[in-house]
Amino acid sequence: MVDALSWFALVVMLFVVLTLAYGFVAIHEIPHRIAKARNHPHQDAIEAGGWISLFTLHAIWPFLWIWAYAYDPKRGYAGRPSSEPANDVNSQELETLRNRIAELEAKLDSAPATNENDSQSE
Repeated sequence: MVDALSWFALVVMLFVVLTLAYGFVAIHEIPHRIAKARNHPHQDAIEAGGWISLFTLHAIWPFLWIWAYAYDPKRGYAGRPSSEPANDVNSQELETLRNRIAELEAKLDSAPATNENDSQSE
């Protein structure tokens, strides 16, 4: 004979199983949500990786988390702006340095050539 406590236990067990199943899916969706919030260019690949990780015993899930955080919307990958060069030299400084190099090369070309062998023999 099935009593009320057996039915209650069955309902509690079903609730726990469904909650755990939802929890696993929700946890594996975290990297995709991070990528979506950061406007990551590989959002779809991260989402697919999350589903694959769900079926491969969570093997790649930590790497998906890192991949999602690796992209910054303002700076791109590796903390550098995606549209700017990696160094901090602006174009004006670069032009000044080029002019200085040209001046030094002109001085070097106009200087009289000295022979090292003549100076050693004296």
